[in-house]
Amino acid sequence: MATSSESKFSGKSDDEIVEMLDRMLTRLALCDDPNLQNLLAKLLPVTISSLSRPSSAVRNKVLEILGHVNKIVKHQQQIGLPLEELWQLYMENNAALMVRNFCIVYVEMAVDRVSKEKKEDMAPAMIVNISKLPPQHQDIILRIVLNVIGECHSSQISDEIAAKYRLISGSQDMEIFVEFCLHMLLYQPPSSSGGSPPGLSVSQSNRVMGKTPLNHEMLLIRKLGLLNVLDILDLPAELVYPLYVAACTDRHDPVIKRGEELLKKKASGVDLDDAKMINRLFLLFNGTVGAEHVAPDSRVSPGNPALRVRLMLAFCRSVTAANSFPSTLQCIFGCIYGNGTTSRLKQLGMEFTVWVFKHAKIDQLKLMGPVILSGVLKSLDGYTGSESDSIARETKTFAFQAIGLLAKRLPQLFRDKIDMAVRLFNALKLESPSIRLIVQEATNSLAIAYKDAPITVLNDLESLLLEHSQVEQGEVRFCAVRWATTLFDSQHCPSRFICMLCAADTKLDIREMALEGLFLGKDQGRFTSEIINLKYPKLKDMLNYIVGQQPQLLESIEIREERLLFPSQTYVAAIRFLLQCFEVDVEQKTAPERNPEFVSSLGNMCLLLEHAMAYEGSVDLHATASKALIKIGSHFPEMLASRYAVRVPWLKKLLAHVDLDTRECAARLLGIASCGLPISAASDLINELISSIKESAKSRFEIQHGMICALGYVTANCLLRTPTITDVLLQNILECLIDVVNSDTATLASVAMQGLGYVGLCSPFPKLIHESGTDDVLTLLHEKLSKILSGNDIKSNQRIILSLGHMCVKESSSTIINDALDLIFNLCRSKVEDILFACGEALSFLWGGVPVTTDTILKTDYSSLSMTSNYLMADISSVGMTSRFIGIDGNEEYHVTARDMIAKKLFDGLLYSTKKEERCSGTVWLVSLTMYCGRHPSIQKLLPDIQEAFSHLIGEQNELTQELASQGLSIVYELGDASMKKNLVNALVGTLTGSGKRKRAVKLAEDTEVFQEGSIGGNLSGGKLSTYKELCNLANEMGQPDLVYKFMDLANHQASLNSKRGAAFGFSKIAKLAGDALQPYLRQLVPRLVRYQYDPDKNVQDAMAHIWKSLVADSKKTIDEYLDLIIEDLLVQCGSRLWRSRESSCLALADLIQGRKFDQVSKHLKNIWTAAFRAMDDIKETVRTSGERLSRAVTSLTLRLCDISLTEISDARKTMDIVLPLLLTDGIMSKVDDIRKASITVVTKLAKGAGVAIRPHLSELVVCMLESLSSLEDQGLNYVERHAENAGIQTEKLENLRISIAKGSALWETLDLCIEAVDDQSLEQLIPRLSQLVRSGVGLNTRVGVASFISLLVQKVGDSIKPFTSMLVRLLFVVVKEERSAASKRAFANACAFLIKYAAPSQVHMLIEETAALHNGDRNSQIACAFLLKSYASTSSDIFTSYYAAVVPIIFLSRFEDDSNVSRLYEELWEENMTSERLTLQLYIGEIVTLITEGIASSSWASKKKAAKAIVKLCEVLEESVSSYHQVLLTSLLKEVPGRIWEGKEDILEALSSLCTSCHAAISAADPTVENAILSVVTSACNKKVNKFRDAAFRCLDKVLKAFKNPDFFGVVFPILFEMCNVAFASISRPLNDTDKEETEDTSIPHNKIVDCITSCVVLARLNDILMSQKDLVHVYSNSLAPAIPWTVKISVFTSLKEVCSRLNEGLRESNQEVDVSTLITEFLYSLCPKVIDCISIIKIAQVHIAASECLEEIMKLYRAFTQAGRVAPVQVPFKTELLHQWEIEKNEHAKSLMKNCIDIIDTLQH
Repeated sequence: MATSSESKFSGKSDDEIVEMLDRMLTRLALCDDPNLQNLLAKLLPVTISSLSRPSSAVRNKVLEILGHVNKIVKHQQQIGLPLEELWQLYMENNAALMVRNFCIVYVEMAVDRVSKEKKEDMAPAMIVNISKLPPQHQDIILRIVLNVIGECHSSQISDEIAAKYRLISGSQDMEIFVEFCLHMLLYQPPSSSGGSPPGLSVSQSNRVMGKTPLNHEMLLIRKLGLLNVLDILDLPAELVYPLYVAACTDRHDPVIKRGEELLKKKASGVDLDDAKMINRLFLLFNGTVGAEHVAPDSRVSPGNPALRVRLMLAFCRSVTAANSFPSTLQCIFGCIYGNGTTSRLKQLGMEFTVWVFKHAKIDQLKLMGPVILSGVLKSLDGYTGSESDSIARETKTFAFQAIGLLAKRLPQLFRDKIDMAVRLFNALKLESPSIRLIVQEATNSLAIAYKDAPITVLNDLESLLLEHSQVEQGEVRFCAVRWATTLFDSQHCPSRFICMLCAADTKLDIREMALEGLFLGKDQGRFTSEIINLKYPKLKDMLNYIVGQQPQLLESIEIREERLLFPSQTYVAAIRFLLQCFEVDVEQKTAPERNPEFVSSLGNMCLLLEHAMAYEGSVDLHATASKALIKIGSHFPEMLASRYAVRVPWLKKLLAHVDLDTRECAARLLGIASCGLPISAASDLINELISSIKESAKSRFEIQHGMICALGYVTANCLLRTPTITDVLLQNILECLIDVVNSDTATLASVAMQGLGYVGLCSPFPKLIHESGTDDVLTLLHEKLSKILSGNDIKSNQRIILSLGHMCVKESSSTIINDALDLIFNLCRSKVEDILFACGEALSFLWGGVPVTTDTILKTDYSSLSMTSNYLMADISSVGMTSRFIGIDGNEEYHVTARDMIAKKLFDGLLYSTKKEERCSGTVWLVSLTMYCGRHPSIQKLLPDIQEAFSHLIGEQNELTQELASQGLSIVYELGDASMKKNLVNALVGTLTGSGKRKRAVKLAEDTEVFQEGSIGGNLSGGKLSTYKELCNLANEMGQPDLVYKFMDLANHQASLNSKRGAAFGFSKIAKLAGDALQPYLRQLVPRLVRYQYDPDKNVQDAMAHIWKSLVADSKKTIDEYLDLIIEDLLVQCGSRLWRSRESSCLALADLIQGRKFDQVSKHLKNIWTAAFRAMDDIKETVRTSGERLSRAVTSLTLRLCDISLTEISDARKTMDIVLPLLLTDGIMSKVDDIRKASITVVTKLAKGAGVAIRPHLSELVVCMLESLSSLEDQGLNYVERHAENAGIQTEKLENLRISIAKGSALWETLDLCIEAVDDQSLEQLIPRLSQLVRSGVGLNTRVGVASFISLLVQKVGDSIKPFTSMLVRLLFVVVKEERSAASKRAFANACAFLIKYAAPSQVHMLIEETAALHNGDRNSQIACAFLLKSYASTSSDIFTSYYAAVVPIIFLSRFEDDSNVSRLYEELWEENMTSERLTLQLYIGEIVTLITEGIASSSWASKKKAAKAIVKLCEVLEESVSSYHQVLLTSLLKEVPGRIWEGKEDILEALSSLCTSCHAAISAADPTVENAILSVVTSACNKKVNKFRDAAFRCLDKVLKAFKNPDFFGVVFPILFEMCNVAFASISRPLNDTDKEETEDTSIPHNKIVDCITSCVVLARLNDILMSQKDLVHVYSNSLAPAIPWTVKISVFTSLKEVCSRLNEGLRESNQEVDVSTLITEFLYSLCPKVIDCISIIKIAQVHIAASECLEEIMKLYRAFTQAGRVAPVQVPFKTELLHQWEIEKNEHAKSLMKNCIDIIDTLQH
């Protein structure tokens, strides 16, 4: 338009243009209003475009025209302006600035004057290229666009307009639009105080607002509109996130709700680390109010509090926000101290501070950290000690967290001063319990900051921690200990002292932490080598610090104190720690005995220990302190002896201590101290002890025990001295101890025997002199010892047994040795393990060469060899290798004899005994000898026999025997030479692999235990069944002697298993030593070891695990190397006859195949699945459980290998080829429920992950799934369906339930996944299989499933189905027609409907015709027709609508089927597809009428009836519109009325009456004689004797009379009706017998319908005709009101009388001639009115009273009207009195009112 205007002016001068403009102005002035809009559409663009001319005359003329235009349109909004033309002119590239300025003004005016549709269309175009426009124009255009958006899009946006908005692809244009939208969302109406809204500057606010302020309603719709536009634009989340956040904090609830919705929908995945977006958010939060370089009007104010809260929640999840200095700093201080901040913002500010300290880069944090920290501390100073406000508590919580985080990242901020430490420790004391935990964490974090602090700061911290370690608050003490253990190293004495103090804390966690700080935590059993590796302070330094804290420790005491200087637990911790320091000093040789400083330290240590023995101390403390003295004495016995030689009385008091350990330590100390005494003083001490023992017979047990212990230790130490004690004194000592053994309890006797043992370690025993002569010691004690050893005091027995060994060490008397051996051998059947171990140790002392010295036993904390060596758990090579042995000073030959006796007892008696107890004891003793005396030459000679014995014993059922035999083998391996080592390895490998040689035969005795008791049940009488004799008896009782061989076979298997387990224990240690010697056997061992590690027996598992760890360095590498061998072995064992092999193999396979690749398991995969299925069907439950585990594992493996996202597609296809056929045949078709379920689950998951790899198997998979829908269905549902009718359950609902369950199953989910994988190639294989399943598939779910699958398949593949359409359509149509189940029929119909979309037009046409033909078939065909048509309509509506002419008549007619289910289907079909019933019927009335006439002419009564009903509906809807087809319809109906009456024929009459009602005018106009023909047919029908048909005939007659309104009908019809009435009256008056009554009931005349027809006759009759028949009328009415007539008939009479009165009134008004009605009125008054009153009095029905009263009123009004007109003379009313009476008694108010009117009329006429 603009171009044409320029061309119009081109070549013309300014004067010519002015002249032209002047003519335009004239036209504008002369134009009338109707043509003004068209004129402006042409004039305005031309005028504005002429402003590009520089001439002032032209411009002035333009301004004049525009001024005139403004005046005209200013107040006439209805006058439109040319918006599109103006916009095109504005957007011209070469448009002058003035032209654009005027264009934008008129564009703004034009937008308000165009239609809504036009606005919607133009708004998106205005945004395009907006970035190229001047800023002022941008604002105007954006305001226009947002105004349009608010008006048009506040509720929704059409797809067409949405597409136009999406065309705004320019990033700059979109950014400008989005920015303006953000300003609009932030805008709020200005407040009274002025200023800009939160989040905006003044200029931004003015930009949004324009010239006119926006009210709340305008804001609401604009914001909703722009949110809808943003929704459809699909912009990056980072661009729109600020807008949605702003919307969520708006004042308007709809905006908030929409903003929340879009925030979740569109921005849930926003990148909060987008730098550009974070800067925009910070601008919204902080604003630019304080920026001096920004103009005042451009300064953005901070957002409102709600918006800032939202933004803070985003900042606390953004790492970029944490690193946006200085915006981050400004944000934090704005939250904490800013104007208008809230408690919630303060809380979020602190939370953001925590986030910043955690995620800020270190260079940024160095800048911000100190500033933020000062703000945090200032904020904390503003709070009181405890805050009740939850937000305030949260704020403080985040503040302390921030301090803790900052301490970790910027420790240099804190380490120069302890102010922060003091603050946090004080906060721990003062803050509420809910905050203390956070403060505690912050305090613990702060400890790291002081790691490298200056020494002065650390010294201050020491004082601070020591002070706070003893305060009341547990949290403070906890932090003090934590700081002490974290901040300082383990050599720091003050911090260790704090740990000592806190070891006595009341809180468990503090105690545990303190002990860990002292290396005294739970792992206390450290070896000396480990202690050395730890760093301990020097003993001197630690003691000096402790003494410095408590100087009273240096005060020497002569007697035990009463009170402790520290709590008992502190003492215990301190002593244990000091002992560790002592051991480190000794081991590092930094504490020479003669070093004065060290001697002084030991003295201080002893003083501390002596103070610890105060009476107040706990038993644990006393025991710990006394053992510590022993520990010192074991290293420096001379120093200890010299110190305590002068303190013997102090030690003697401790001999009566209540604690056993303390007494024994005191006795040992007294023995060491005696070494520092002169021999005479020592002898005196011994004599004193002997006297005390003899005198203390009645004293406390503790006193006796202590004295006896002391006597043994002191005597032994004196015997080691030179000179030693006298023989007389020795005799006295021995006599004293023997007396104690013989006379006291077992406990004291054992202590006395212990003393004798210590004597025997130092010297041979002399002959004891007594009254009858001399005897050896054990000869005197043998009887007593035998008695004690047969008792149950285990500890006492242990002491006695060990003492027997000690006594024989120096002994040369064969009698003593023999007695000792006899006592020990008598214990060979003991079941107490401790006793057996003690016997083994005693035998080792008897054998000789034990690795211990006499000084070790007497002067250290030695208790026994087993406790000292820990031989069952220790490394073999480290035990028994010491060069220090107890020497055998006696005659060697006696000990040789003892060794022979021991060896004979073991090898000939115990080790191969038939008694398991003896074998166990023999094993324990042999292991002890081998362990303790293994280096002795005599043991070295016996090693082959020892190896054979242990190899035999590893198969024992007894666990102790088995484990010790295995241990013994390990020892033998270590002690033996190379040949022995090789033989031993071969034997063990053979045992493990089952190929070992036969063991030495052991003869079975009757009581030999073959099985453990209870392992194979009981005998027939319920007794035990374990020994050989019991097994033989059971076999004989059962009459099967050969059964004993099966028992023995089972026992051999058990023994074999036990041998493997036993071999494992020894093998695990031998493997460490054998090294490469075992490599050749790995091929045999590895598969079995893998399986045995999963054995059901936990002991076997542990044993084999030990072997594995010892044998295999890299477990993964070994398994990978032998993987095939392992899997093959496991698969074989999965079919083993032994359940434990099957179970362990399944479990091993389950673990082994995890994470494997295809090439590793491909050849085993099928067998693994088969093994899993077989195990899941195992007879034993535990095997089934392991099978399920294997199934889960192989499922996971298979799914991974078939997942093309995780596996190469070629490998996925191969895996699928292996697994899927197996699952479909052996899995899903299995009879085991668990296997079926597992298989279905796997197949479903395979279909999910396999993708295209599943295509080759698609047809088999789909068919299997479809068939399984029925075969795997719960059979209970089938049973219910068969009995549904009896139970009152609808079959269709039950079918739908079954289908719903099937579609919710994993099978159907798999089918859905299969559809996604279908391609053209797989389609060719799939369709034939589906067709076969359609023909032969059985089961409701399968048939519905295949139909539904075809439907979904067609939708998925689209045009690819075309080659198969013809075959499928034919097949499915036949199935729909023949299917009996409604659900199946519906599903196949739906599939057929989907297919016709892709069928050829000819085939579609034929299918529609065949479908339409079904409506004439049986019920099943009709339902099929309905289902098919419904499916066509819903899925292929375009095809369906093109065949409306064929299907609409069928649907319409079938709506009137007798079968309600069938008619309902067509009714639904009609309602769903016909938008307007009337319009549809009008369009297709010709086809419908044709079908109706065919139906009426049909020989089927059902078709006739259906057609008749259709005519009724057609006439009801179309009314007169049926007239054009009335003739053919009328002809058909009139033909059908006469003749035989069939069921339902009355519908023909109904159709005839409806047709006459609708088309009466057309019928009359076409042929007037037809009326009489209709009347004749109907009146003939009224004479029929079938009640139902005759009733319909009378109804029809009534409607025909009313329809045609022909007055001539009265003369024809009334006589007939009169005759019928007379017949009815006669039948009523004649008495009837029972037979007549039955016949009368069948053929009774419908009296009331006759009266109704008479009424219709009266309505249409001429007045003269009524008067001519008045006598007959009165006769009918009178007889009809007789008492015998039913009241329903009487109501019809009352209605008829009213119509007669009405007609007479009309005659009075219309007739110009005189008509004599007096006779009729008189008859009414005298004949009918009394009968009407009689009806009122006789019948008590209110409806009758009202109708009768209305009838009376009409008669009286008629009488009054004719009387007043002078046409009837007034007469005396005969029924007035009766009427008055009825009026008085009437209860119905309406009837009463009507009677009163009648009375008033009578009174009026009579006066």
